[in-house]
Amino acid sequence: MTTTTKASSASRTRVIAVAGVLSAVAFVLQYIEIAVPFMPGFIKFDFSDLPALIGAFALGPAAGIIIEFCKNLLHSFVSNSFGIGEISNFILGSVFTFTAGLIYKRHKTKKGAVIGSLVGALAMAVISYPANRFVVYPVYYQFMPKDVILQAYQLILPSMQSVEQSLLVFNVPFTFIKGMIDVVITFLVYPKLSPILHGRH
Repeated sequence: MTTTTKASSASRTRVIAVAGVLSAVAFVLQYIEIAVPFMPGFIKFDFSDLPALIGAFALGPAAGIIIEFCKNLLHSFVSNSFGIGEISNFILGSVFTFTAGLIYKRHKTKKGAVIGSLVGALAMAVISYPANRFVVYPVYYQFMPKDVILQAYQLILPSMQSVEQSLLVFNVPFTFIKGMIDVVITFLVYPKLSPILHGRH
């Protein structure tokens, strides 16, 4: 085995190991849910996209998708959402981390990371509307009537006339804010983690 081949093999092993660790951290963070005062009680905030975003910056955009997949696969075995919550989380998280990671890969500067993060969070927010309207909520309607869900939104803002309107007013902005919180934390911790993630510690 040549030196180049050994180096390449070691690099692949490191990437797999780092992605595995980040997936495990994301899985654990998925359990730390925080109630949000301006959202219905069945919607919680968590930091589980944070490791995937870090992975997308450190290892490339595909790593973000892999970490999101592993996290949600593990979570599907222990959740009560019948897999629909994990599918939604995977779709939105993948859009977010892949977009941010791809832009950063092409423009590896702080500005590129900022732009990638903003575009990624915005893309996730936009995708959240059709994902919730056509995938997630139709399944939830089987267990919680649509009018009951609407009433949960109306308790916060009585002027809401439909679940679809509520998704635009509540869920889309919430998803963007959630993404931006992950971005801020990533920018705070990434400089310290980067040498370790790239095997330079």
